[in-house]
Amino acid sequence: MSGAFGAGASGSSPSGSGTFGSRTSGADASAGGTFGGGTGRGGASTRTCPCGSGAAYAVCCQPLHDGERMALTAEELMRSRYAAFAVGAGDYLARTWHPAHRPADLALDPDLTWTGLEVLDTRAGGPDDDQGEVEFRASWRQGRERGVLHERSRFGRRGGRWVYLDGDVLG
Repeated sequence: MSGAFGAGASGSSPSGSGTFGSRTSGADASAGGTFGGGTGRGGASTRTCPCGSGAAYAVCCQPLHDGERMALTAEELMRSRYAAFAVGAGDYLARTWHPAHRPADLALDPDLTWTGLEVLDTRAGGPDDDQGEVEFRASWRQGRERGVLHERSRFGRRGGRWVYLDGDVLG
């Protein structure tokens, strides 16, 4: 099955044809509720980054989202993409998705809240690598429904920058 951060989760998890849960969705709050509701990034200077690093969003993923710097590793890109879903940074998701695999519609679902990220494993994807994989679990909430997206995502370099290629949704 194709991945989230890519496409194709099934069952009660977010589904459709997109990213992070396959609904090309994920948007309006954050991991651990650090951004509350809403898709804006305002007031982010003191809020904890949704990616789970423990750092402030303003010094963690926001500079990547704003194009001020690039992810140095596949894991950093994956975490920043999760944070982009959590804060509604669809433009960043488009920029970091390989064009050969990116869906035409990247509309984020404002009713889907990403509530936590756990990185389980990484393979390659370091500063000197050209390919990498990251396995993770991302928790979500939509209305009264709750779930966990478990995926192994694949990343590669394109023009020297890490991009999301595709992924497989796991059990």
